[in-house]
Amino acid sequence: MSSPLKVESDPEELGFDPARLARIDDHFARYVDDGRLAGWHVVVARDGKVVHSSTAGRRDAEADLPVTDDTRWRLYSMTKPITSVAALMLWERGAFELTDPISRWLPEFAAPRVYVKGSAGKPLTEPATEPIRVWHLLTHTAGLTYGFHHAHPIDAMYRAAGFEWSAPRDRDLAGMVETWAGLPLVFQPGSEWNYSHATDVLGRLVEVVSGKSLDTFLAEEILEPLGMTSTGFVVDDAERLAQLYVQNPATGGFLTAEAAGMGALAREVLEPTWLGGGGGLVSTAADYHRFTRMLLGRGEVDGVRLLGSRTVDYMGRNHLPGGLDLEQVGRPLFAEMPFNGVGFGLGVAVVTDPVRYRTPTSVGEMSWGGAASTAFWVDPVERITAMFFTQLVPSSAHPIRTQLRGLVYQALVD
Repeated sequence: MSSPLKVESDPEELGFDPARLARIDDHFARYVDDGRLAGWHVVVARDGKVVHSSTAGRRDAEADLPVTDDTRWRLYSMTKPITSVAALMLWERGAFELTDPISRWLPEFAAPRVYVKGSAGKPLTEPATEPIRVWHLLTHTAGLTYGFHHAHPIDAMYRAAGFEWSAPRDRDLAGMVETWAGLPLVFQPGSEWNYSHATDVLGRLVEVVSGKSLDTFLAEEILEPLGMTSTGFVVDDAERLAQLYVQNPATGGFLTAEAAGMGALAREVLEPTWLGGGGGLVSTAADYHRFTRMLLGRGEVDGVRLLGSRTVDYMGRNHLPGGLDLEQVGRPLFAEMPFNGVGFGLGVAVVTDPVRYRTPTSVGEMSWGGAASTAFWVDPVERITAMFFTQLVPSSAHPIRTQLRGLVYQALVD
């Protein structure tokens, strides 16, 4: 079990005004008081030292169980940076080049087809003009998609194949990847950005290249070395697991996933049939704090080094075509905020222009969030890491991420 997250340093010594930090709790307490969220946990740190850690509400409102330091949260897409680090660790060892076609290890992608026009039932496709490369998986420029986007005929084909908020239970990760490889791409590889199952495919690549299952590789190479002992694909202590909620559009409140007809999504972490490197992990705030500290430490924390410092620097640069941002080159995004001034690196979003982003953060900030409204960021300039955990789908329900950034930076006064 991870150690509870306690304030480790006087906030004032690290440049924060304690009274201003308290505004974070005051603000988000109202989300619980008026029924928008069941509960939450927020953590702010500087130089790796926790300056603010607070909880509110219930991890399970129906059972009246409070949020605690060791509550386990479904990470969903906050899994992606962890899987991306796994791939980069293999790259550092010379296992592949970022420009290598993935068909070298995943032959099902040897001849991808690309959507041209038509309906989901009768699409017209053409051959891909170049192969899907490892680089494309890390940057979501492979042309893959998600069924929950509801923005393109290929999204509908994913839903018809059983992929929307959950996945077919009759196959493992290898079977999932074979299914996606048989569906058309949304665009030519490398030409655009589209949030997708690319990191799940990357997880399968890690398996084939390493010769280990994804859960074993992550445990041996990342989770155990970092002391992330409460992170994994399977929950065997369900009493610590936060309930999954879905926004009730009629009231602005929340329903349990079961009541909203999304019970399969809530139960996937109890008996998973596949290892989703794009969204399958469950973790605690204390565990994920270790991961963010590693990123802030340019690959190292407390003497444990996962990546070279230059690799993390490279991970945190904008790799999108033409140096454009997500608003310019991305398909419609599943998020509660615009992405003007935000590019995409190797597994993380990267701030390129805080002014266009309308957020007082720093150039080079790395971040991402999850479908259940979780979020994190790492600011290498101000040396800040911040995390927010709750369990409400969709993440676009409330402007939590923009509000949290504003509240954290207004408290910084050095």
